[in-house]
Amino acid sequence: MSESKKTVVIGASTNPARYSFRCIHQLMANGHEVIPIGIKNGEVNGVEIIKELKPIEDVDTVTLYVGPSNQPEYYDYILNVLKPKRLIFNPGTENKELKDKAIAKGIDAFEACTLVMMSTNQF
Repeated sequence: MSESKKTVVIGASTNPARYSFRCIHQLMANGHEVIPIGIKNGEVNGVEIIKELKPIEDVDTVTLYVGPSNQPEYYDYILNVLKPKRLIFNPGTENKELKDKAIAKGIDAFEACTLVMMSTNQF
């Protein structure tokens, strides 16, 4: 197993049909520390969903499950508070503006599916 990567999942959901729900389970099954951020109260796999955008130290990865129209409220939080090493735009979350801003800050930003990355040992 690869080293644990502290991962913030933005768009976390308690709905088992949502990809963010599956992603959180898969990340944890692979030994990664997960911080789920969402707009509704609840928990996924025993981890409480956080609604407040508070500072989190040493974030390796932010993986997005929020559509582009709902991303601007997270720009400052991702770029200036979390300062992750990388930002993953899952299918349906692609956003050139945020991607360009992240790259300008030295963040490795790219489009990919976190679930596929884990299943192919590329996470």
